[in-house]
Amino acid sequence: MLLTFHSCQYFEKEVPNEKELLEQELKKINWDEVDEFPSVLQCDTIKDAEVKKQCFFDYLAQTIQQRIGIDTLRIEYPEIDTINVKITVNPDSSLEFETLYPNDSTALVDKTKIDSILTSRLSDFPKVEPAIKRGVKVKTQFVLPVIIKMEK
Repeated sequence: MLLTFHSCQYFEKEVPNEKELLEQELKKINWDEVDEFPSVLQCDTIKDAEVKKQCFFDYLAQTIQQRIGIDTLRIEYPEIDTINVKITVNPDSSLEFETLYPNDSTALVDKTKIDSILTSRLSDFPKVEPAIKRGVKVKTQFVLPVIIKMEK
């Protein structure tokens, strides 16, 4: 028995360039959005992504408002009704908080004191699960307005 093999040009295919494929895939990814927003235990059972996101932000705002001693800030700084807090959720679930002050903030505000209150009161913040992008935990940052002065 004699077997012969013949090769055709139909089977000759150029192997795609690895770098080109990677670049094409990276261009398809929207790096400004995450697949899953950060979350806390209280919001984990919610299936709707928008409702879960709103639950997360509501939880953060309420928890920060409770912890920073609204009364203390309200008494010492009656001119402040809201502070903007930049929150960073790292992939390892650690959190960073930074107070953002408007450019026209009054010189009467002791920024160091407010930052100190924020840092000390939020040091043992409840666990936050990081955001997920394509199955990987990623760092996210956002600014959350925290109301200090409530209208009665």
